Amino acid sequence: MGSMRMSVAVVTGAGRGLGLRIATALAGRGHRVVAVDIDEDGAKGAAAAVGGRGFGCDVADRDAVRELAERVGPVDLLVNNAGIWRFGPLLDLGRADVVDVVNVNLLGTLWCVQAFAPGMADGGGGAIVNLSSGAARMHSAGTGVYPVTKNAIEALTVQLAVELGPERIRVNAVAPGSILTEATARILGPAERAERDRTIPAGRMGRPEDISEAVAYLASDAAQYVTGQVLYVDGGLTSGRVAAP
Repeated sequence: MGSMRMSVAVVTGAGRGLGLRIATALAGRGHRVVAVDIDEDGAKGAAAAVGGRGFGCDVADRDAVRELAERVGPVDLLVNNAGIWRFGPLLDLGRADVVDVVNVNLLGTLWCVQAFAPGMADGGGGAIVNLSSGAARMHSAGTGVYPVTKNAIEALTVQLAVELGPERIRVNAVAPGSILTEATARILGPAERAERDRTIPAGRMGRPEDISEAVAYLASDAAQYVTGQVLYVDGGLTSGRVAAP
């Protein structure tokens, strides 16, 4: 792992789950973390845990994001982790469900980049890491527009890399596969978890630290010549499932 040249890192959706793990990993590498979450108490709790600052903000609200950027000031790293899902068959989805997912996952990412990237450019560059998903490649019935937004995040990542490259801002994405978080642990019983482990080429579900380490890499000097890329951290799941015995 290369040394970290960043000093201030904004992590959205940092109140719990992968966002909190990412914030913790970055703080451990010397970043001053700004934890952002729609749940202000969650954001402040994460900030207290990593020795940073915490702010409540709905990333789908463009004006609120701009106000947040003014309060925070210049940053060197932006991790767009905030995301939601509303599962269901496409033909049955209501307007509110579609709009909410698009507003948070796709537009929320764009609003954060618009708000924070200019300060990076003024400071001589930085890095942006967006969170995609293995769902962008592995489409399943009933997952709503969540995979659509993650496909869009990958396209947005590449376009941003092209447009922000001259400002010395690198833009990449991390796409988690099947990750064993607190939420999935509550849903999957031991038998279901073992079955899923058997079908993943790496032989197990991912751990939160698998994702946080990937984000930390893309933010580090070791990745200073990496931009416009999507790093799938999925144990080979999107390459093909192993046949269960």
